Amino acid sequence: MPETGSLQRVVSPLPLMLALTFSTGIVDAVGYLGLDRVFTGNMTGNVVILAMALTGADGLPVVGPVLALLGFAAGAAAGGRALRKAVVGWSAATSGILSAVGVSLVAVTVILAVPGLDEPRKLLVTTLLGVAMGAQAAAARHLAVKDVTTVVVTSTITALASDSFLGSGAGSHWRRRGSAVVLIMAGALVGALLLQLHLAAGPALAALVTFAVTWSGHRGRVRPPEPVRTA
Repeated sequence: MPETGSLQRVVSPLPLMLALTFSTGIVDAVGYLGLDRVFTGNMTGNVVILAMALTGADGLPVVGPVLALLGFAAGAAAGGRALRKAVVGWSAATSGILSAVGVSLVAVTVILAVPGLDEPRKLLVTTLLGVAMGAQAAAARHLAVKDVTTVVVTSTITALASDSFLGSGAGSHWRRRGSAVVLIMAGALVGALLLQLHLAAGPALAALVTFAVTWSGHRGRVRPPEPVRTA
């Protein structure tokens, strides 16, 4: 029986976080291929691009990566503040944050659907996607699904290779680690393909995935028991 004042997981957050990892792949494909080589989920890539751009290398963008970084940090900070008093596991705050991520992706879809995309709107979309991915990362961090951050797989690949038969041989969590890597790749592949259909198609699919994850997680959580009322 769940303890009073706590939430116990009924639906495992692992498949839900893996679904968001797929969604991040879509978003990053849209950002990099459709918004002038900017990552909106993978901030490591942005830092490297920005550093190279500051040398004038190959005409790399500066403003886009800066806005993505600032947006991501703002989204992560907002998510962290919203979750600072939340119980461990999926809570109403988690659902609220991921709902906001979904709404942000819908807003991006609408902006990109309007013909004649100019530079100011590109930068607005870049910022909104950065904020959304930062908030998503904060929610995933709070849920603490080992090796699945939803926005980056560098540490996941390190753990997968380190524990493989070529490494320590521990082989722990190889399924989830491998799934995270494959799913972010699959998301990027789908995102790139959807760009051939329309620039707004990728964010639209990412929004659907996010709302589905939010609904499943919120519905699958166990609420604290109602206090017993005495006559």
